[in-house]
Order: sequence, then C-alpha cells, then structure tokens
Amino acid sequence: MVKAGRLGSVIFWGPPGTGKTTVARLLAELTDLHFEQLSAIQSGVADLRKVFEAARARREHGKGKGTLLFVDEIHRFNRSQQDSFLPYMEDGTVILVGATTENPSFELNSALLSRASVLTFKRLDDDGLRSLLARAEAHEKRRLPLTDDARAALIAMADGDGRAVITLAEDVWLAASSGAKTPLDREALVALVQRRAPIYDKSQDGHYNLISALHKSVRGSDPDASLYWLARMLAGGEDPLYIARRLVRMAIEDIGLADPNALVQANAAKEVYDFLGSPEGELALAQVTIYLALAPKSNAAYMAFGAASRAADEGGSLAPPKHILNAPTKLMKQEGYGRDYAYDHNEDEAFSGQNYFPDGMKRQSFYAPTSFGYERELKERLERFARLRAERSKKP
Repeated sequence: MVKAGRLGSVIFWGPPGTGKTTVARLLAELTDLHFEQLSAIQSGVADLRKVFEAARARREHGKGKGTLLFVDEIHRFNRSQQDSFLPYMEDGTVILVGATTENPSFELNSALLSRASVLTFKRLDDDGLRSLLARAEAHEKRRLPLTDDARAALIAMADGDGRAVITLAEDVWLAASSGAKTPLDREALVALVQRRAPIYDKSQDGHYNLISALHKSVRGSDPDASLYWLARMLAGGEDPLYIARRLVRMAIEDIGLADPNALVQANAAKEVYDFLGSPEGELALAQVTIYLALAPKSNAAYMAFGAASRAADEGGSLAPPKHILNAPTKLMKQEGYGRDYAYDHNEDEAFSGQNYFPDGMKRQSFYAPTSFGYERELKERLERFARLRAERSKKP
C-alpha cells in the first residue's frame, strides 16, 4: 500500500509494546498524511466529530492533504461509536488505523472490519528485544550495567513487550546513577525491578487461548506441555476453580470410559483445591493434569451423546414401546402396557436382547468404544451383546 501510494484503513491487532503506534506514525510520514491520534479510553463522540470536521477542512482547504487517524484501543468504542467512522472512511476523509489488543472478530463491528484490513502484530522475540536494548544503549552512549545472566533475565521479564524492555532499562540506569552496586546480577535485578506479571487477560482472548492450549496438550497426551500451560494460567491470576472445572470437562470429553477413574480424579482435585486453597491446592491441579495427560484417550461417549441428541431432535415425540412401560391400572394392561416384557435378570447371561427404541424407529448405534484402556472391555461386551441379540432374533 505504501509503495502504491494508496493507503487503506487497517486494524493493527497484537499485544502491548509490539510497535502498533510506531508503525502508524511511520505510515503517516511515508504517505505524507497528517497524523491525528486518539485514545478510545479518553475520547467520545464529540472528540471524533472534531477530528472528522478538521480532517474534512484539511482536505478541502489544505491542498487535499489527507489525515491518518490513529485510534488506540479502538475496541473500547461501543458499536454506535464504531459505526460513526464508516462514512468518513468511505469518502476518504480519514484513513483509519485502529490498534487493539483484543480479537477484532469479537470486538469490532463487521461493517468496520469489512472496510479495513487486519494486520497481526506478534510479541517481539528475544532478538528483537536485544536489538531494542542495543539501540537504547547507543542513544544513551553507555551500556547497561548488567551481567550476561541479568541481561538475559531482563529480556525474559519484558515478555515480548518492547515498551517494557525500555522501561526496565531505564530503571537499571536510574539505579546505577543512584549509587547501586554494579554490574547488577540476576538476583539484584529481580530485587530492583520486581517481576512483571505475565500478559494475560483472564476475561478476554488470552484466557481462551491458554485454556485451549492446556486442553489440547492434555488431549495430545503431553504432560510437560500441559503443566506449562497450567502454570502460565495460574501465574496470570486465573481462577484455579475455573481450571479445575475445565479439567473435569477434559476427563469427560477426551478420556471418558477409556479410564472412568479420570473423572473421579479430576473431581477430587477440584474438591482438594476447594478445601486447601492456594498454593497447596494447586499441586492437586498439577497432579490431575499429569494423570489426564497420560490417561488413555477416547471421545466415544462424547460423540455418542451428540449422535443421540441429534436422533432425539429428528425423531420428535416418539413414545417408548409398550412392552417396557409399567401398567399400574387395568386399563393400561388392556392397552398392552408391559405385555411380553422380558425381565433381563431371568434371561441367560442376564440379557434379553429385546427392543428398547420407539416402535417404528430403526435400532440406532451411537456408542462406538475404542480399543484403549477400559473401553477395550466395553467393546468386547457390546460385541457379545450384538451376537446374542442376533441369535435371539432368529428364534421363533
């Protein structure tokens, strides 16, 4: 877009400190646009109206000079405020560059998204952070008074945030100028700046991303990755009982009857955490995470219930067959309720093979157990029942 000289509206989506504001300023310079900046946290409709009027006047009376309007935290604007951009984007009064840390698909109007490209900014890697530190040192004409180990720790503390790494560097230089013993080692650095909390919003996108990572690591039978994501969520301040509930769900959805004890273990871990609290109870969550990751996996029960639910929706209000209904009154007996019912405990192998589906509905097969764990035994049992049912259906 820059090379073509035709900059369109864009949404920058990414974590804090990854250069969204900087790139917006550079775009304005490269395309000779007037740069106007607003924060959605501090601005309202009146502020937007002033910007739009100034941009229109600039375009009409300022030799056609366009305006790049940079809106930080654009997801903070409500739906009607977001809609107010549309006519000015369409007639070219402003080129909108919005910045957001939240998923645009969830937080921005579809009408706004249809008129803008979405560009994703990634957290800075260690090489990028090292480059920023080197440029800061060149600007200051002095090196950071850190040991190699402390320098690596400072980069790790920044957690991919370029703004944070510069702030941490400023803290180190301030300490050095205040008479602190230098060079600072890792322990001295940690004591000086404290550790920054991980970038993790437990009510927004990070919340869903990390629980998804934990769930898929458990499903993939990787206990080490599972423990890592568990630790990340706990360090980020996630409610441990929310994690416990999700672990119970994993035991049902992804392990099921391949290991029925998985559900017992997951529920027990929830109860233990509820009883002990933090930090002691977190060990119970770690223990059950390992158990679930290493348990045999099966989603057969999960899939079976989904199939049964669809069949129930499609079948409507079909009545049970009369032979399995109770007949507490004479009239009901005359109507055939309970007639020819076979009491399974009195049958060979305690199995009658009679029909339990509604009359007129073909027999369905929903549950297809795997050959893993306890489900191997259940599969053999089902196969035996199928043979018995076939044999007894041939009898006169």
